[in-house]
Amino acid sequence: MTSAGPELRAQFRERLDEHQAVMAAVRDGLVLDAAARAADAVTASVRAGGKLILFGNGGSAADAMHLAAEFLGRFLIDRRPLPALALADNHSALTAIGNDFGYGEVFSRQIQGLGRPGDVAWGLSTSGGSANVAAGLTAARAAGLVTVAMIGAEPGIVGAAADIVISIPSRATPRIQEAHLLLGHIVCEAVEQAIVAGETAVPA
Repeated sequence: MTSAGPELRAQFRERLDEHQAVMAAVRDGLVLDAAARAADAVTASVRAGGKLILFGNGGSAADAMHLAAEFLGRFLIDRRPLPALALADNHSALTAIGNDFGYGEVFSRQIQGLGRPGDVAWGLSTSGGSANVAAGLTAARAAGLVTVAMIGAEPGIVGAAADIVISIPSRATPRIQEAHLLLGHIVCEAVEQAIVAGETAVPA
């Protein structure tokens, strides 16, 4: 085994420094307030019999699937499954809608069919400019869902379409995605704890 050269080690340190700088900005900014509002919205929806619907493109689609799995399975606590789905999971629906109506409607059409008032629609876009994510959030608003946008420094059309905007102060896609997953995990933990605490509380 050979040791990494100084150039490669310097690159790793630079990327770690970038990550830490973004995390520091997230911690000291308004991002945590928005994430807390999103956690409260998901908790209220689940308690009322609603569900969380997540969607995005590419890496954001993978993050959406990851977070939906945390809610349906478990995060840190053994508890009942919490209702969540990622719209990119249904490949047949995704490709059929894309083929028949255009890729711009792959999320909005699913929201129209699956969303119910009181559900939470959570769109992820590192650029803030994903037209199909914005269309999904717009359709969700029209149907009476609570809408959350998880984006980067540029709100764009995705941020404009949401009630709650979690904006990561970075324009570097990898750093934004890292922050999205971290905050998504914290939201999972907060919702899980709130649901379990509410269901195990002894009535006065």
